[in-house]
Parts: sequence; C-alpha cells; structure tokens
Amino acid sequence: MTAMSLTQEILSQLPGNVLGGLRRADSILTSLKSGNLPVSMVVTEDKQALGIVDWDVIISGGTLGILIGCALVSRGMRVALIEKGILRGREQEWNISRHELQVLLELNLLTSEELEKAIATEYNPGRVGFTSGTEVWVENVLNIGVYPVYLLEALKQRFLERGGKLFENTPFTEAVVHPDGVMVNKHFKGRLLIDAMGNFSPIAQQIRQGVKPDALCMVVGTCAEGFPENHTGDLLLSFTEIKNQCQYFWEAFPAKDGRTTYLFTYMDADPQHIGLEAFFEEYFRLMPKYQGVELQQLNIKRALFGFFPSYRQSPLKTPFSRILPVGDSSGNQSPLSFGGFGAMIRNLKRLTLGIEEALQTDQLSAKSLSLLQPYQPSLTVTWLFQKAMSVGVNQKIKSNQINDLLSAVFAQMEKLGEPVLKPFLQDVVQFSGLTKTLFKTSLANPFLVIKIIPQVGLITLIDWMWHFINLGVYSLLFSVSQMLEPWMKNLPQNYQYYWHRWVDAWKYGSGNDYDQIIHNS
Repeated sequence: MTAMSLTQEILSQLPGNVLGGLRRADSILTSLKSGNLPVSMVVTEDKQALGIVDWDVIISGGTLGILIGCALVSRGMRVALIEKGILRGREQEWNISRHELQVLLELNLLTSEELEKAIATEYNPGRVGFTSGTEVWVENVLNIGVYPVYLLEALKQRFLERGGKLFENTPFTEAVVHPDGVMVNKHFKGRLLIDAMGNFSPIAQQIRQGVKPDALCMVVGTCAEGFPENHTGDLLLSFTEIKNQCQYFWEAFPAKDGRTTYLFTYMDADPQHIGLEAFFEEYFRLMPKYQGVELQQLNIKRALFGFFPSYRQSPLKTPFSRILPVGDSSGNQSPLSFGGFGAMIRNLKRLTLGIEEALQTDQLSAKSLSLLQPYQPSLTVTWLFQKAMSVGVNQKIKSNQINDLLSAVFAQMEKLGEPVLKPFLQDVVQFSGLTKTLFKTSLANPFLVIKIIPQVGLITLIDWMWHFINLGVYSLLFSVSQMLEPWMKNLPQNYQYYWHRWVDAWKYGSGNDYDQIIHNS
C-alpha cells in the first residue's frame, strides 16, 4: 500500500472534501495547460429588436459583481444580479491597503462604522526579502485583512435596500444580444450585461476562443493557529533557490483565525510545470523552516489553493455590443497579482462612472464599451517582471539568479524611498519610479541586468520597451488632459463620454490613479 503524502495526510483531516477540491482544481489546471478547456458558445446575436427592457444592467457573478451592482444601484440604475449559488463571502480574508478602501465610502456603499467592522485584521510592518540578504520593511501596504463574509453581506443588504434585485441559485446559461438590449437566460431583459464571473467566465472563454494563458500564478497555503506570536507580515519573501523550475515566494500575515501563510510561484502554461498537489507538498515541506514551527504544533483551520491565468491580450476587448467583462473576466489586473479584489476596488469608481455615462449617452456598442477596459501600459510593463520571476521548463539559469535580481532591484527601490516602493508593491507602476529604479539597478549591477536578457528573451525585451515608452507618453497625456479639462466641459455629451474614457485610460495607464487615492484619503 502506498504511503500517504504529507498533503493527503493533512488535508484529509480538514472538514469538507478539501483533497477532492484540490484534485478537481488540479485537473482543470491540467486541461488549461494542455489547451483542452471546453469553449461553449453562450453568446449569440439577433438582429430583431428586443423591445421594452426591465433592467438597465444585468450582472452575472455576485462575489465581485455585488461591488459594482451596489455602486450602480446607488446611482439610480435598475440592476439585476444573478449568482449561481448563494451570494456569500468566503472565510479567508482579502488583503488590501486601507487607503484603497476609501472608495467604498466615497461611492456611499458602506458607512465608516461598517467599513471598520469589515476589517478583521491589521498589521504592520510588512517585509520583502530574498536569500541574497536584502530585507526591506514597509508600513501600510496590503496590511488590512477584509472579512469577505461581513463585507458581502453588508453590500448585499445595501443593494437590496436601494432597489437592486438579487437572483441567487441562478447560473448564467446564455445571452442573446439584440440591437436595443440583451436577453439573459431567456428571462432577463436589460440594456447592458456585465460579466463578473471571473477567470473561467464562459463569456470570456468564448471571446478568447480557448487560447492558452500566457502565464499562471499558482498559490497554495493554510490559515492555522499555533505559530509563535508575530504581528508583522511578509509581502514577498524567498529563502530558497530555484526548485522544480520555479522560484518559490512566500507571503504571511496575521489573520482572524491565526496566521495565513501562502507559497506562490509564476510560470508559463507548459504542461510539464508542477501541479497544485505537488506544489502543496513543497509548501508543507518548507513551511516549518519558513515560520520556525513544526507542523504538528499547528491547528490548521483551512487550506487555500488556486491558480490565476493571465493573458497578454488584456484587458479583454469585447467583440459584442451590450456586454462588458469586469474584474478577472476582463483580465484587468497585472500578471503579478493573484485574486481580483484589489483590481476591482482600484477600478470601481472608474467603472461605475463610466458605465453610468455609457447608459446615459447610449454608448453601448462594442467599440464604445471597449473604452471602459482600455490598454494600460502600467499593467503591461509588469509582464517583463513576471517573465524575470519565472523559469521555462527547459531553461538553464543560475539557481539564485532571480533572488539576486530581486534583491538588487528592491535595494535600489528602498534607497529611492516609499513613493517608488509602495505603489510597486500594490501593483501600480509609474514611469518616474520605474525609470529611476532601472537606471540605478543597471548602474549598480550591470552584469546582473545583462544576464536577464537571455532569460526573458530579446523579443520580450523589445516588446516591453514599447510599453515602457507608452507609460511615459500616458503620464504626459494625463498631465496635459488636466489642463484641458475646463474646455472639455462644453463638448456634446457623447463626445464627453469619449474624452472621459481617454482621460481615465491615461490616468490609470500611467499609474496616476494611485497618487490621487493617496491624496484623497
């Protein structure tokens, strides 16, 4: 009889069929890596008019859809939200920075008291560290743990109070786009359908036509009691060399039920890369060394695992009128981040005001809606970093090359100070900060930078240069747009829609939204 692995032994003791869930996720990951995920044709078009509609907006996917649904209903729109199960947050906290949450107050979705109640944990400082010795400590970055169960329940109640209609146990099955509206599940008639169904949305799958992702971020971890007392967290920590053609990174922070620790890695979608269960085995093997604790001392409350695909073609451009992908469905986050809560919160105000304006001016064609998910160089430039932090299946690089590079980069960022370091750790890249960091790193470690070229490839580097230049151009365009704003107020409404979308693209595409959040909070 085969001996049980550590993963089997530990996960089989947890309530619910956690091991079964892990294996199902592994099987989906295998299909994704081999390009075998089924693509359903869930969206069709019909040239006939639909006639009177019941809703301004129909949202499919409640976990993050409730955020946008609540914001839209608060601005007087008729909103129907359909969710395949019961709309309820998970037990595991979502980590974010406090200033990012201010948008929930700004859009009048929560009161200050409710927001404080939604915050389950808060810690400081957070650490970034690598085997080569660089250790950087920062305060107030991703140091807030929001409790999704409470947050979603509060938003759900607010949504219903303000006239939103929630249809639980209603999975999305199909959408028919008509010239004057969209029919969802043969029952719901609306002016606009918002797809908030996440990475595996059938609409996004249909638009992408089953194309394999360009990159994956794989994450495993647990929340457990029994750790030595520690009120600090780790944002990005590596203490091992490249193993299994992966660089292992760790994250840890205090949680409501103990301490959460994650192991994560970046890779391409080659089928030969390590799977989730084998990766979990690595987590259990290395975690005692990482946290200075024996596994048997821990009371594991729950296991966490997932994988997050990213596509170069992101944000996803909708080919359909009257359908708008948001959150993970649209790929509107960088390939370095996992989980779409932060990206959704960051874009919530932009999307809310943009959708409201699209409905007011009837700008619901595919072309008009695609401006709500614009090209953003601040996200696209992060592809080079993703590539520099991952290893190809047959690639030969020095076992500590990724650690050495990151160590050198963060050492320079620390010298440049928090205005450079903090945005980067929150997935916001700005032209001035990036330029200074690259310049200083190249001067201090020229040979290290030269080694990166064969690792990432010359074509990737040339492609990246184009997005880097655009990052600078967008920064300039955003500055100019601020000066032109008074004159643009006289434009006709539909032209204003286009102008506002361009300004948003320049603002978010240059990372300038970060400065405004900081300034306003």
